[in-house]
Amino acid sequence: MLLKLLLLLFIIPTPSVMTNDLPVILSMRQRAEVRDRWLDIRLQAVVPELMRREKIDMWVVIAREYNEDPVIETMLPATWLAARRRTILVFYDRGAAEGVETLAVARYNVGRLFKSAWNPEQQPDQWARLAEIIAERNPNKIALNFSQTFALADGVSHSEFESFRSALPAQTAAKIVSGEKLAIGWLERRIPEEMAVYPTICEIAHKIIAEGFSNKVIQPGVTSTDDVEWWYRERIRELKLITWFHPSVSIQRAADDEHSGNFSSRDEAKVIQRGDLLHVDFGITYLGLNTDTQQHAYVLRHGETDAPDGLKKALAAGNRLQDILMSNFAEGRSGNDILARSLSQAKAESIVPSIYTHPIGYHGHAAGPTIGLWDQQGGVPGRGDYPLYRDTAHSIELNATVAIPEWNQKKIRIMLEEDAIFNEKGAQFIDGRQTSLILIK
Repeated sequence: MLLKLLLLLFIIPTPSVMTNDLPVILSMRQRAEVRDRWLDIRLQAVVPELMRREKIDMWVVIAREYNEDPVIETMLPATWLAARRRTILVFYDRGAAEGVETLAVARYNVGRLFKSAWNPEQQPDQWARLAEIIAERNPNKIALNFSQTFALADGVSHSEFESFRSALPAQTAAKIVSGEKLAIGWLERRIPEEMAVYPTICEIAHKIIAEGFSNKVIQPGVTSTDDVEWWYRERIRELKLITWFHPSVSIQRAADDEHSGNFSSRDEAKVIQRGDLLHVDFGITYLGLNTDTQQHAYVLRHGETDAPDGLKKALAAGNRLQDILMSNFAEGRSGNDILARSLSQAKAESIVPSIYTHPIGYHGHAAGPTIGLWDQQGGVPGRGDYPLYRDTAHSIELNATVAIPEWNQKKIRIMLEEDAIFNEKGAQFIDGRQTSLILIK
């Protein structure tokens, strides 16, 4: 029995207690304080700018407990894990001098800025009280979060929409418009305080990847790709973090007839061998922000001290594709425009490209312009037509197909993903990028 136990411990890697020089990870209480501070700044700075940009003077966000609008989830205090009963938030722009009024048509104050504007003892009907608030302010437009294009901007449910509209006089109901651009703008905008910390979040993700792609975890001939995936899951939990998707680890090797990376299904588990090119897709959530990273590692054969030149040149081709894509980021350009320009330039440089870049931030696949999908390289109607704005974050996700001379000209995919910020300086990686293969000795 003891022998079997020792063998099991040898075969199945467990999370390391070492931190691999990770940055300090805040306590839950500290995280709540940071997030609430950021929220106050965002509500007072981002919302007024967006409402004036879109020429909307009232924005109403409605959600019920356990059926939260994606927007309202990002507006609740850190200690609220869900809406309470029916929670209605109202923003009313009184102009530059007086600013945006923030109200909660709910039994409770919502955080520090949304003061309760409903007393059920005086007006039992919550919808009637909301109608009174609207009538008192007489807005020109009333934005609700509904959208055929963006799921993240389509948060008001059908029943809540109908109840809201039924509570209003016909002439007021006629003022209802889509709040799509408000919702997307709110979710995609990154404030300076968030960007001061985002590099640390990305650094944590990078260091966890490096720890998993090492001899601490991988024993060639023993460890499987599934073992490494679950090690990542356990390691993330050990650090009191969460992931927004299950990590994936795949292999490309000289002996296989096909290269891996079939995007329509997950690869089956394989035992990692010397000479394998490994790939990981990995993301964490921390302080309400997400990362999304794809990197490669090479498992050295006996006698090797470096990866084959063909693999190193392939990674360089992937890096060049990243450069091309990010050089085409320009404020106001649509995702489809950026995609078309980048693919054309890459092909002119004899790169075989595929680009499927997405925004990152409050969500993994976040709000903002879609720049290609792996199966839609001709552009993405709707989501790809949305323009690029400054102070937004994006996962630069793509691949380059390259033939490897040392592998009998077998074609592989260098699949890369790194998070970047787009601001007045252009597009820049938040915490650098992979420019050399991780080597597993």
